[in-house]
Amino acid sequence: MNRSAELSSLEEMAPEEFDGGTVVVCVILGLAFLLGAPGNLLVIWTILRHVKQRSHTVMLILHLAAADLLVLITLPLWIYSLARSWVFGEPCCKAMVFMINACMYSSVFLITLMSVERFVAVRYPFASAEWKRKKALNKLLLALWTAAFLFSIPVILTQVVDQKDGEEHCLYRLYTSPTQELVCVLLETLVGYVLPFAILVVCYGCLCSRITQMTFKSKRKSTVLIASVVIAFAICWTPHHIGNILSLIVLATDSSLSDTAESLEGVRSTMALIAGAMVFISSTINPILYMFAARSFRSSLRDTGIQKLFRHISSTSPGEGNREVSFVSKRHSNQTNSSHCVSESKDQMNILIKMCENSPS
Repeated sequence: MNRSAELSSLEEMAPEEFDGGTVVVCVILGLAFLLGAPGNLLVIWTILRHVKQRSHTVMLILHLAAADLLVLITLPLWIYSLARSWVFGEPCCKAMVFMINACMYSSVFLITLMSVERFVAVRYPFASAEWKRKKALNKLLLALWTAAFLFSIPVILTQVVDQKDGEEHCLYRLYTSPTQELVCVLLETLVGYVLPFAILVVCYGCLCSRITQMTFKSKRKSTVLIASVVIAFAICWTPHHIGNILSLIVLATDSSLSDTAESLEGVRSTMALIAGAMVFISSTINPILYMFAARSFRSSLRDTGIQKLFRHISSTSPGEGNREVSFVSKRHSNQTNSSHCVSESKDQMNILIKMCENSPS
């Protein structure tokens, strides 16, 4: 059996390898929990309570906040296990790591879908209106979450609790062969980073020239906000996936190049502490971005800026539709009234003509 420490998020931060940094890691994770959990709760509560007409973008933000919150609520247990040891049993270990991986996949899928939706809304507004009318978002969200859970199944099969220096830690995966390890790491890297990031680059590469040309300032603001969420996610997750890529290189390296493999493994281990912390920072940073974006929308204590921000995004995104429907209905009504007036005028004119014809000369 091949035991590997190629782990996701917190699993890379084994306390036996980072004795000097364990306290720092626990402090960072504690701050991430104290800031991120209330922040994401605020986002969820604001959207559910104060945003009645929710666009597709706002619904995706809601699901993203829920995924981040699910990750952050595991932090107290992780902090305790880093400071002491894992005392919650292997089933709990598997379930916790499975949930974190599923939320990782769902977050990257949601951000990718959000970017594609923004791209379509800006470049092909009529197509986005058609997407709105088909009401396909709920089906897409169901498929997205289902895919996230399915791609996380390998964690259940490989995650184990192992002992080190007499203490148990939920920090390892047990692979039956190097091939199994290669497939699992490659799947996570391709599906969770490379393919979505390629889509993001294409979408925002095509939007760069359009953002400054947008007529509506509010639409430009919402597009820039979503772009900042994408950039923050990429910054936070890139170190983790660079570590995965280094692991793939080590696995694929021939035995005659063992010195190269050892040096790459050393680099991966060195950056694991930073990569693991940044993964959890990514679940904390989105509410902070929303707060910054909402500063210009704040009007009163009762109607906060973040409420206006999400309402504004709904009014400038495909999926809300009420303004468009009311406008079309009003325009249709005006056209109906206009045609009715014309028909009345024609009837009156015909009556006058008949009266003139029938009058004696």
